[in-house]
Amino acid sequence: MDFLLHSFLLLLCFTPAIVCQVTEFVSIDCGSATNYTDPSTGLTWTTDAGIMRNGKPVVVVNADVNSQQYQRRRDFPADSKKYCYTLNTKERRRYLVRATFLYGNPAAEGTYPKFQLYLDTTKWATITISESSRIYVKEMIIRAPSNSIDVCLCCATTESPFISTLELRPLNLSMYATDYEDNFYLKVAARVDFGAQSNEPIRYPDDPYDRIWDSDLEKRPNFLVDVAAGTERINTTKYINTNTREYPPVKVMQTAVVGTKGMLSYRLNLDDFPANARAFAYFAEIENLGINETRKFKMEHPYVPDYSNAVVNIAENANGSYTLYEPSYMNITLDFILSFSFVKTRDSTRGPLLSAMEICRYSQIAAKTNEQDVTILNAFRSMSLGSDWTDEDGDPCIPAQWEWVTCSTTLPPRITKITLSGKNVKGEIPPELNHMEGLTELWLDGNSLTGSIPDLSNLVNLRTIHLEDNKLTGPIPSYLGGLPSLIELDVQNNSLTGEIPPSLLKGKVTFKYEGNPNLRPESKHNKRHKVILGVSVGAVVLLFVLITVSILFLCHFRTKVSHKKGDTKGESLRRSTKASTTCSIARGGSLMDEGVAYYIPLSEIEEATENFSKKIGKGSFGPVYYGRLRDGKEVAVKTMADSSSHGTKQFATEVALLSRIHHRNLVPLIGYFEDDHQRMLVYEYMHNGTLRDHISESTSQKHLDWLARLHIAEDAAKGLEYLHTGCNPSIIHRDVKTSNILLDINMRAKVSDFGLSRQAEEDLTHVSSVARGTVGYLDPEYYANQQLTEKSDVYSFGVVLLELISGRRPVSTEDYGAEWSIVHWARSLIRKGDVISIMDPALVGRVKVESVWRIAEVAIQCVERHGSSRPRMHEILSAIQDAIKIEKGIDKLSSSGSSKAQSSRKTLLTSFLDIESPDISNSSLTPSAR
Repeated sequence: MDFLLHSFLLLLCFTPAIVCQVTEFVSIDCGSATNYTDPSTGLTWTTDAGIMRNGKPVVVVNADVNSQQYQRRRDFPADSKKYCYTLNTKERRRYLVRATFLYGNPAAEGTYPKFQLYLDTTKWATITISESSRIYVKEMIIRAPSNSIDVCLCCATTESPFISTLELRPLNLSMYATDYEDNFYLKVAARVDFGAQSNEPIRYPDDPYDRIWDSDLEKRPNFLVDVAAGTERINTTKYINTNTREYPPVKVMQTAVVGTKGMLSYRLNLDDFPANARAFAYFAEIENLGINETRKFKMEHPYVPDYSNAVVNIAENANGSYTLYEPSYMNITLDFILSFSFVKTRDSTRGPLLSAMEICRYSQIAAKTNEQDVTILNAFRSMSLGSDWTDEDGDPCIPAQWEWVTCSTTLPPRITKITLSGKNVKGEIPPELNHMEGLTELWLDGNSLTGSIPDLSNLVNLRTIHLEDNKLTGPIPSYLGGLPSLIELDVQNNSLTGEIPPSLLKGKVTFKYEGNPNLRPESKHNKRHKVILGVSVGAVVLLFVLITVSILFLCHFRTKVSHKKGDTKGESLRRSTKASTTCSIARGGSLMDEGVAYYIPLSEIEEATENFSKKIGKGSFGPVYYGRLRDGKEVAVKTMADSSSHGTKQFATEVALLSRIHHRNLVPLIGYFEDDHQRMLVYEYMHNGTLRDHISESTSQKHLDWLARLHIAEDAAKGLEYLHTGCNPSIIHRDVKTSNILLDINMRAKVSDFGLSRQAEEDLTHVSSVARGTVGYLDPEYYANQQLTEKSDVYSFGVVLLELISGRRPVSTEDYGAEWSIVHWARSLIRKGDVISIMDPALVGRVKVESVWRIAEVAIQCVERHGSSRPRMHEILSAIQDAIKIEKGIDKLSSSGSSKAQSSRKTLLTSFLDIESPDISNSSLTPSAR
């Protein structure tokens, strides 16, 4: 009956909001002889016999555990090697990885095993067994860095390493997402169910993601001690709405503890602390409060001002009783001994309540061995099938080196030595070996290598090469004598032919070449021939140089004459000979001294536009007209209606700037016209208009799919990144918006309208400037203090990204009500974990929600209140490119579970734990919290 019930739950997939994960569970019973189904859960467990070649199965004795998966374990030798399980993953998807250890046997001479556990090259834990009957559980929450991960055991200090089970549980969408997951994993330190009704932990099927929630009744050393007086346990059978981002199981939320004397207090030891942590608190009001009853409390300890000063009112925060409120501490420093307490406020009639808690330690992801080096090592392994030395798993260098390689101490590690002497290696030496720049020694002697010696000229650190006793053919490459570090070369007993390069016979290199009958030193005749050839080539090169210099001198002379003729025409924009630095902008309102743009006479512009007969829009200067120049080039002509000094300055700025910067994602200026009464700018015509035209709800016929939007965002980001980093001093656009992003005939985006752009001072971090820009895109920090930085463009671009996701305008009381701004509206929804509600309806169900999440996350970072918290353009560009990979399926991400994003989590902006994200730089965590 129990099995049928669990099967039924499996078919229902538990709740409509959770896509069934069970079919993707990986459950490995290490040491088991057969596969089987656990009758208590309905989960299938598989033996590791087919995936682990090393170690031996061991029957566990005296184990006070009934579960079948703890009746056997796999033991490994206590040597210097590592032993790894490889688990298949989908890159960028989040997973819970769990390893468990039950020793069971009585200790031999009072000693138990102690060894290291690694996830890829990141140290996961030191496994120290002190109780033979206790199940030690280690969990890590990761965003998969590739299409597989390695779980490795090594480095035993006492007894042998062993493992009982290994499990992989895929999570959904934004579960456990952090701002730091590019550089840190989350190591689970504690997950506790308060008010639990038994000592048994809660896991699958009650938790569809199979997290293990420990009972607070569990008694073990330093686990939840020093409980405050008056603490009572309560429970309910009513359904609890747990539809928040982390989806704790309903059964966990149906129990709680209450501080009837006004305080809840516990103490808990945290392994591997002090450290920075992500902490979750789970609350649900499961008592029926009277009309005049309230439950309000604060966190008193540890004292963190932003958290401790916030009042928790569960029913209010969760929008009702029997509904989960799930605040989290994004980044908080916790000690080894965690003492925490919640205290009721003076105006509260009920004491504090706590349902569950979860604490995860940030574990910095360690660098893996250089990818190119690993590829070449794997190529060598494929050349000797069936040999024991090819069986080594995991990373070649960390945590333990493969026996046949030596690694550098740099990060990421590089291979410095390959030792494959007499290892039955067959075939040709991989030409990719030339990319192993760190290589200093290469030992390939005593094998069956064929073919010629490949190009190794890039290996400037190579000191020793042993290729003797193989079947190599062809000549000895001449570059070998020129390798700067080479001191030893042995090619004896091969079938090499031809002349020996003289540089190898001069004594610098210990060179051995006996046993190659057709190999000989270079003849005197060839030496004389090479000298004659060298002199001839030198003469030809000298003649070529003389001709080139003459041509350049002639061109320079003609250009100088041409410039003198142009200076006599008298137009203000064409008579300067003043030099100007790249990317500079006119400081005044005139371009008299710029002399950098292509002047187009009025008559040509009138002819091109057919006397301004086709108006195609209105820009910041005035009307814009379509035209076609005599050479057939289509153009857009912007006429300037503003005759004020400010308008003149904008005109001068745009001409000066666009004359000097050239980038494929900036709209190119073809020319200009200026006289006393009129000013015009002539641009390349952009056939598909503005980005605003294509994402406005009123022009659905121009609808853009999500991938097209991502490519447009990528193009615009590249243009802005060039302004910020490709120019010195940098250029700040100051008016980034969707109507200033234009689309060419191929729908490639280009940034336009540089009339408000400013050049940053080389010795300042900002430009003091009266705030100008467009409402809805204007950086509030810039508006407040008139200090303009590149981060002001970042803010505006964040608004553009939100428009691309939502298809909405940046400002609208109709769309956003009292919030009026897309920024405030989107921020509150995204921080609830609800990205679906901000998506353009035309996109819902047609995109991979994970790619939308990637853009939503970086967009919200862009519109942070303080510029110092915003990313730089190159970081934004990287995020957009990540999203493109996800959407194209390059990362092989599944969009399953898209409904998971539809979370109703209470916004943390004005409640318990909403603090600005801390800065985490250089992959190190600060002690600040969120």
